[in-house]
Amino acid sequence: MSLVLLATSPRVAPGLLSAAAWDALRAGSVYVDDEAHPQVAPVRAAGIDVSVVSSPPGGDVVWLLPPGDDGAGFPDARVVVGSADLPGARLLDLVAVMDRLRSPGGCPWDAEQTHRSLATYLLEETYETLEAIESDNDDDLREELGDLLLQVIFHARLAQERATQPWGIDEVAAGIEDKLVRRHPHVFGDVQASSASDVGERWERLKREEKNRSSAVDGVPLAQPALSLAAKLVHRVEKAGVPVPAPAPPGRAPESAEEVGDALFALAAAARDRGIDPEQALRDAARRYVAAVKAAEATR
Repeated sequence: MSLVLLATSPRVAPGLLSAAAWDALRAGSVYVDDEAHPQVAPVRAAGIDVSVVSSPPGGDVVWLLPPGDDGAGFPDARVVVGSADLPGARLLDLVAVMDRLRSPGGCPWDAEQTHRSLATYLLEETYETLEAIESDNDDDLREELGDLLLQVIFHARLAQERATQPWGIDEVAAGIEDKLVRRHPHVFGDVQASSASDVGERWERLKREEKNRSSAVDGVPLAQPALSLAAKLVHRVEKAGVPVPAPAPPGRAPESAEEVGDALFALAAAARDRGIDPEQALRDAARRYVAAVKAAEATR
């Protein structure tokens, strides 16, 4: 057997080892360089002797690597994986880091933050993530998604510290998990879905029923950027079948994505020349559209 390295994850409870790990532990002498190694107690409890030495001796030896060590320092040894992380395990590390930052003796800046003070960073990180997607830079996207995830962890930690009705990241994760299962009966139930369109329509219907919404435009955040707001409103109204058409464009309607972009750019430039804020003008148009939709729904 010679030298066998037992690799374990610091995120898995000590003693929860693979069958291969237990076979190796029972087949050779077991050594470790630290009595405080988390696997020492459960291995000894299983009736296996563990000796503490500064380095692996010769012969048939099982060496308990420090948790998280992959054995790269022993290139000629055989590595046995005793425990490994499940997908998402590193999220526990992120939660632990946030706990350290917000706890006494942590970071003064982090300790002062509130949901409201962090709102600007949530918006900024969202736009930076969108920019990484548009630039097709995978490294940037991974980094920006991490920054965005930090905002979720941070807000959940703030809510966890409340004196009344606290909730944390586990409740956030449980909520979205329940929603995904509930909104995908074609995956987790016995409902049939023949196309992506069917899935989308069912999602919107279930959302309206769960939220008890009376209007097709209820729940659309009016504070979002005006172009996104207008597109979302039209999408919602078309899905609901409410007979309120969007305002017609002047002249020939653009057909390609490039023509749409150029038309929007030209309108923004024309608005600026006339002292009009195009973002606010489109937001006002969206609100007029919302009012027209609700008026049409009231007569149905």
